This record gives sequence, structure tokens and C-alpha cells, in this order.
Amino acid sequence: MRTGGCLCGAVRYSVRGEPLHVARCHCADCRKESGSAFSVYAQWPLEAFELTGEIASYDSRGFCGRCGSRLLDLSGVEDSIIEIRIGSLDDAPFELTPRTEIWVKRRESWIPPVDGAAQHEGSRP
Repeated sequence: MRTGGCLCGAVRYSVRGEPLHVARCHCADCRKESGSAFSVYAQWPLEAFELTGEIASYDSRGFCGRCGSRLLDLSGVEDSIIEIRIGSLDDAPFELTPRTEIWVKRRESWIPPVDGAAQHEGSRP
């Protein structure tokens, strides 16, 4: 069981089991929404996920409406997948190493590739 939440504590979640997929994304949207050079996320089956508190959303991106912490991507919910920004997990290090990097054509030159991760110029095929 892993737990996480927002900066102010108004939104909390838990996920059971191991993620289906862990990735690092360098796309323009992830850069803008994170305020960083990339974002790292993990996907779990929706049935393994529990949430308390209220999520605000913009274009399928879930965040705390109080403090603005970016937590989730809800675009996979129709496929029973929840995507969690792993920086919102409580415990670090958490040994969730990306196995895929996407939009590497936008990766900053000073950021090395993740060892052993599949590299995709754009989105995953």
C-alpha cells in the first residue's frame, strides 16, 4: 500500500499493489503543469485506488483546489486506469523507476536518459 496527497493535506489517496507502468514525460504540457523540465507518473488499476477529499480538474488533470498540488491524470479512467504523479507520494525513495521516457526530443540536454528505459521521440506507440 502506498499513500500520498497534496501539500495542504486536503486531498489524500492510497493505491494498492505495484503500478502497471512508470514513465517520465518531457512534453510541453507536462513541463507547464509541473513547472519543471519533466514529470514522472505511474499508472495503477482504478480498483486499487482510493481517494478522500475533493479533486479539481482541468483537461483531465486532477489537482487540489485549495493548494494547487498536481496529483492525478483522469484521462484513463474510462479504461479503468488512474495515473498518479509520483512526486505526490508520501514516502521517498519509493523505487518506482521509469521504464519508458516519452517526448525525449524535448528533453533538456543536461538531463540524462533513464538507464534501461525505452526512449520515444514523441508519445508512446
